[in-house]
Amino acid sequence: MHTATKGSKVDISSEKKLGEFANNLSPKLKQGDIFFLYGEMGVGKTTFVKFLINNMQLRSKIKITEITSPTFNIMNEYDINGLSIKHYDLYRLKSADELEDLNIFDENDKAILLIEWPQIIRKEPNLVTRLYFEYENEYQNRFIKISN
Repeated sequence: MHTATKGSKVDISSEKKLGEFANNLSPKLKQGDIFFLYGEMGVGKTTFVKFLINNMQLRSKIKITEITSPTFNIMNEYDINGLSIKHYDLYRLKSADELEDLNIFDENDKAILLIEWPQIIRKEPNLVTRLYFEYENEYQNRFIKISN
């Protein structure tokens, strides 16, 4: 997924803007895409994933599902007409050694990976799109910086 240019900055100060960003991105996704989602708690990472997956479900004319944070079970998986989307939340992991059992990047060419709190990952795959969710103006505005 290399549709954004390095250093792009997108305003997501409202849920509507965040939804529009996700809706514009979702048709461009394909198997093998990997996204690292960085940002503080509450900045919009999981809401972005919800908008993204729900938009893909709508476009595929399948039932909209509830998208929740996988904080406690580490990974939620969604199937959209044979396309697997794996949503990881690595917040609870204490060390990179805990990642080994998850096999996150095994057969990643068959799925889209959305990974929150990826800072713990030591060995990154080659092609990753990084989305940095950030606040500005004393938490009044939110934006995403995009880096490939």
